[in-house]
Amino acid sequence: MGRLSSLTARTALSLAVVLAIVGLVASAPVGSVLVVEDVHTGERYLTESVGEGSTVALEYTHSVEKSRVYDEYRVDGDTLVNTRMEFESYGWGLPSRVDVTTVNGTLVYDPAEPITELDSLSVSPGRIADHTLIVDGRRHDLVAATRGNDVTIHIEQRSLLEMIL
Repeated sequence: MGRLSSLTARTALSLAVVLAIVGLVASAPVGSVLVVEDVHTGERYLTESVGEGSTVALEYTHSVEKSRVYDEYRVDGDTLVNTRMEFESYGWGLPSRVDVTTVNGTLVYDPAEPITELDSLSVSPGRIADHTLIVDGRRHDLVAATRGNDVTIHIEQRSLLEMIL
């Protein structure tokens, strides 16, 4: 009887160790996702897999100038690094005291250093601006996806378990 309870104890201990290892592996971060969620309710409208160096961009029509604006970001861990801007005319909120180049009629601000680094980006998608989110070349109509609600865009680390579910 002592041998049976010893065997049972070792089996239980082995099972506990295996379950602990599985739990650790399943909860360890294995991938990143870009999340677009409602500012007020936290409802998630979009999640897109991204990796280190992925490109995330917002493209929209400037409200006053009625011209195209393109803001490009690079994923760096949990940070969105603003690396480039393209615009077709100067207007409120657009850089006017920086060196830009002109490429096919578009003003391009592509500095050697990041423009800014953000943990999250707040956006108020609008029909007139026609906000489009571009993630590694995949385009999303941000106005339709969010029903025009104010959102934050940020990067989250996902575990294997979260990726599976």
